[in-house]
Amino acid sequence: FVSVQEGCDKFCTFCVVPYTRGAEISRNVDDIVAEVRDLAAKGVREITLLGQNVNAFHGAAPRLEGGDDWNLGRLVRHLAKIGGIERIRYTTSHPRDMDADLIAAHGDTSAMMPFLHLPVQSGSDRVLKAMNRGHSAAEYRDIIAAVREACPGIAIASDFIVGFPGESDADFEATMQLVRDIGYAIAYSFKYSQRPGTPAAGMALQVPEDVKDARLQALQLL
Repeated sequence: FVSVQEGCDKFCTFCVVPYTRGAEISRNVDDIVAEVRDLAAKGVREITLLGQNVNAFHGAAPRLEGGDDWNLGRLVRHLAKIGGIERIRYTTSHPRDMDADLIAAHGDTSAMMPFLHLPVQSGSDRVLKAMNRGHSAAEYRDIIAAVREACPGIAIASDFIVGFPGESDADFEATMQLVRDIGYAIAYSFKYSQRPGTPAAGMALQVPEDVKDARLQALQLL
């Protein structure tokens, strides 16, 4: 496990990370490469690049070709050339940072594992807006389609929150339909819980616990 990025600038209304971890910062590429070379020399064959928003990575590379501002796709391609490194993963990513170069890397870099964990949280545009996710359900579907075009057969994982404040039966059904449409390999699903100091904690129309329970069971069954 190699940390490459910390912090979050997204400010989803349910989340404490921007307040506890601060703004997005990326590690120096040279330091990352040195760490991975050292791991490979010790026999490590698989690395997982870590960050609160790992695909927001933009690191300087003062001693490597290209100098400033490498994105995650470029970093992955470079790490894949290190002798002994056979498998590369990254987590956790955000839909707003799935750029075309990173998507292409899933298809043109053999060491990249055919797996993507891309949290969506809800399939309802109304709820996504209330969550301040910065993308629509249709935009998320388009990203998954592009990733699958680059890497057919890739396994997709996601995170879901049920019972977000104001979530209606129709909103929840939109999430269920998204799950049907995407066909996930793995899902991490949770009942919404209030985090002190976050905007969502003070929102009206908090969903009753029994409704959250029923929706979570239905989602997990699907």
